[in-house]
Amino acid sequence: MARVAPDASSVAGERPVRLVIVDDDPMVRTGLRLLFGGPSGIEVVGEAVDGSEAVIAVQAHWPDVVLMDIRMPRLDGVEAAKRVRALPRAPQVVALTTFDADEYVLEMIRNGACGFLLKDTPPEELRAGVRAAARGECVFSPKVLRPLVDLVASTAPGSRRAEAHRQLDRLTDREREVAIGLGQGWTNAEIGDALGMGVSTVKGHVSRVLAKLCMNNRAQAAVLIHEAGLV
Repeated sequence: MARVAPDASSVAGERPVRLVIVDDDPMVRTGLRLLFGGPSGIEVVGEAVDGSEAVIAVQAHWPDVVLMDIRMPRLDGVEAAKRVRALPRAPQVVALTTFDADEYVLEMIRNGACGFLLKDTPPEELRAGVRAAARGECVFSPKVLRPLVDLVASTAPGSRRAEAHRQLDRLTDREREVAIGLGQGWTNAEIGDALGMGVSTVKGHVSRVLAKLCMNNRAQAAVLIHEAGLV
């Protein structure tokens, strides 16, 4: 039987970040488990070999973050991310892949992943990425962020661009400015500096932007901004 999800008032920064690793390669899972061991502020609470097991592991352990491979047998990371993010009190999902930005990565973000990291990312950057995801931040390997942006632009035909603009029409002018900041990959503090707002005010605007756009995280909003051609 799945355990009851931890109370939402429990802050990840006050305890180890709870992590589930999903990868069909046992060597990769072993390496990641060792990497996140010790005084990393991260506790590996579960593992899974494919997307189907990932959903079960999340319901059994209620982690803060799921580090998920994309290409797996039975159920791939794209569909698994969608199912995990549909759960109540869903954890953040970070795609982990050996590939640079491609359509699979883009679809995973559209289905709720908050970013992606390459498997050859240096250990401390992987650990920092997991901790950042637990805080609700976007997580991207720096060397592939630009290719991802280019991919979004190249795969946004007229119909998708028009739909992106229709979605953004739900926002006020100020919310649209905040959304464009998300598209730039800015933090709340950077958005606040650019728009002359306090961080708490920015947080409120970001929450309203995501609610109006029916999105799970900042990465999805950033993709929409690029699809609309506003950055």
